[in-house]
Amino acid sequence: MAEEANEQQEKKGGKKKLIIILVVLLVVLGAAGGAAYKFLVLDKKKEAKEKEKKAEKVVDEIKNVEDIGVQFDVGTFIVNLQDKDADRYLKITIVLDVQDDKIKAELEKRLPQVKDAITTLLFTKSSKELRTAEGIEELKEEILKRVNAILPIGGVKNVYFTDFVIQTA
Repeated sequence: MAEEANEQQEKKGGKKKLIIILVVLLVVLGAAGGAAYKFLVLDKKKEAKEKEKKAEKVVDEIKNVEDIGVQFDVGTFIVNLQDKDADRYLKITIVLDVQDDKIKAELEKRLPQVKDAITTLLFTKSSKELRTAEGIEELKEEILKRVNAILPIGGVKNVYFTDFVIQTA
């Protein structure tokens, strides 16, 4: 009788161990499956969304090119850059895309202010900042903001660089 009780306890203990092992195995497999889903599916969706955003930006740029408004040539600027290790110069020609002829006439009146604002901004840049696409886009945004701040009603839609050269002396 004592032997039968021991056998029943061993069977119960064996079943408990089997259940615990199965539960642990299911938890581990579930975690592995969740991690695989995250890395294989969610990250791909995120990459796809980023590519879609870039594609939308390109489409917007194409639309901007198609909707060419009134162009205003600000001129060519040659300035020293903020580099410490060597003398570097920037030669840049800027054309502004404006809403209409009224804005163009206002820009012509305020051309010295506009050129001063742009020159002052260019002096603060280093060649390292301007060698990346992000740096150039940031410079365009800053020029756009500064010029629109000078105009009483704004009206500059886009900034184009028709000449962009960084030279080391």
